[in-house]
Amino acid sequence: MEAIPLSTVKAAELAALWRDNPGLIVLDVRTAGEYESVHAEGAKSLPLQDLDPQRFLASLDAADTPVYLLCKSGVRATQAAELLLQAGAGRPVVVEGGTDAWAAAGLPIQRRGRKVLPLDRQMRTVAGTFILIGALLALTVNPSFVWIPLFMGCGLVFSGITGICPMLNVLARMPWNRASCGCDSSR
Repeated sequence: MEAIPLSTVKAAELAALWRDNPGLIVLDVRTAGEYESVHAEGAKSLPLQDLDPQRFLASLDAADTPVYLLCKSGVRATQAAELLLQAGAGRPVVVEGGTDAWAAAGLPIQRRGRKVLPLDRQMRTVAGTFILIGALLALTVNPSFVWIPLFMGCGLVFSGITGICPMLNVLARMPWNRASCGCDSSR
């Protein structure tokens, strides 16, 4: 089965479309904590790990309603678009460069709450820490600790090849990645 090419839009183009049609559906699929740190003004939060494509599509007026998807740089938005396409959505659109491109273009952003590291940086920090500690333990305590950095390296290779990262899924559910007010950030 041939993959359907995903539709994309530049941040500035979406901003112009949005000004002319304020009813557009613009979803930020980063974690609630990342969303609180900074997001495109007016975007609604629906974290990728909480996205139920069937339920979301049922909430739309029509399956071919365009849904604009933002994340930090475009990776999670692409994953969300693929999930929506598989569920029968006709028009998911990924915002090229995500929130980073939105902010870089000088478009309106909103900052609330605390600063949370982006999920990809959290993953690199955790993986790097495990690799460093495992290597140090293997060098100074017992060579068997070499399995820790080997395991982490294999996980990173798997993630790079498949686009699936179990560590990101775990980190996305950590308390610091939740909304600081304890409420649902999707308004």
